[in-house]
Amino acid sequence: MQKVYIILLNYNGWADTIECLESVLRNDYPNYQVIVVDNNSPNNSMDYIKKWAEGKLDVWVDPKQPLRHLSFPPVKKPIPYVYYNREEAESGGDIELESSLIDQIPDEITSKYPLVFIQAGENGGFAAGNNIGIKYALAKNDFEYVCLINNDTVVEKDFLSLIINKMQNNTKIGICASKINYYSNPNLIWSNGGTLNKVTSQTKHIDYQKIDNNQEPNSKITFLTGCMWVIKKEIFQIVGLLNESYFMYVEDLEYSYKVQKAGYRLEIEHTSKIYHKVGASSDGEISEFSTYWMMKNRVKFILSNLKNIYKITSLCFVILTRILRFPKWIFKGHINIVKAQINGFYRGIMKK
Repeated sequence: MQKVYIILLNYNGWADTIECLESVLRNDYPNYQVIVVDNNSPNNSMDYIKKWAEGKLDVWVDPKQPLRHLSFPPVKKPIPYVYYNREEAESGGDIELESSLIDQIPDEITSKYPLVFIQAGENGGFAAGNNIGIKYALAKNDFEYVCLINNDTVVEKDFLSLIINKMQNNTKIGICASKINYYSNPNLIWSNGGTLNKVTSQTKHIDYQKIDNNQEPNSKITFLTGCMWVIKKEIFQIVGLLNESYFMYVEDLEYSYKVQKAGYRLEIEHTSKIYHKVGASSDGEISEFSTYWMMKNRVKFILSNLKNIYKITSLCFVILTRILRFPKWIFKGHINIVKAQINGFYRGIMKK
C-alpha cells in the first residue's frame, strides 16, 4: 500500500481539528501519516492540539450528534508527535527522530507514523498553509498521494481506502474526492463533485442539498472543492503547488482547472463519505469576509485563466447579477455584503 500524507490546516479551530483527528486516526487505510499545519493561530491552537496528543485534553462531542461515533470515544493517548517550524518542515524534518517514535504509537491508532505538527509562523492563507505540508512530504519523497482535508470535517472509516483503490485502478485521475455531506445533517449532500461554467465562471456542487441515496455524480466533474482532495504526487511535479496569491477561496477552482489542462481527470468516489461543518472557517456560509474573498478571487481567476471570450462573458455576467441582486440585499439590510463584493470586484480588476 502506497503511503498517503493527510494534511489538515488549522487556524483558530483547534477543537474542530481535534475532532477531525480523532476520526482520521481510525481510518482503515494501512499506510498514512497525518500532518497538522497551524497558520499562526492567535488563540494558541497548537498548544491545545499538543495537549490533546499528550492525553491532557479531550474534546467532548455532543451525545446527540449522530456522527459522534466517528470520533468518540477518544483514541488512546499519548500519541507521539514531532513539532517543526516552517523551515524545518520544508527541509523534510528529522527522519531519525520520527523513526524513533514509531514504537510508541498506541495499537488502536491505524497510522504507523508519529503525528507531524508544523507551525507556519504566519497566516498566509489556505494555499500557503497546505503548501508547507506538501513541501514537507515532497522533501521526504516517501509517498504516492497527498490528502488535503478541511479541519472542520469528520470522516467515515473507509473514506481513504475507497479513493486510493479507485485511483490505483485509473492512472488518469489527478484528483479524487469523497462525497461530502453536511455535518449538521448527515443524510444531506453538500457536494458530490462540481462543475465549472466557463461562460459565466460559475461553479456548482453536484447534488447540492439533495438527500443522499448513494447516487453517483450525474454530470462530468470539472471542479472539486478544496474541502477534501486526494492528489497524485506527479501532479505537483507537473502542475506545481497551490497558488498562494488567492489567500482563501477559488484556489481550488484554479488548481482543478490546471489539473484538467494537464490532461488529468477529476473524479468523485461516491461511496467514500466525509461530513463538513459548512462555514465553520469563514464565520458562516455567507459573511462579509467570505463574499469579499470569493468575489476578488473569482475576478482574479477569470482574468488569469480563461480565454478572452470567456473573460468578457464572465465579467459581464458578474456585473449583471450584482445589479440584480444588490437592491434585494440592501432591502434586507445586507449593505456590508454589498460593499464587500464591490470592494472585492474592484481589487480583483485592479489586481491588488
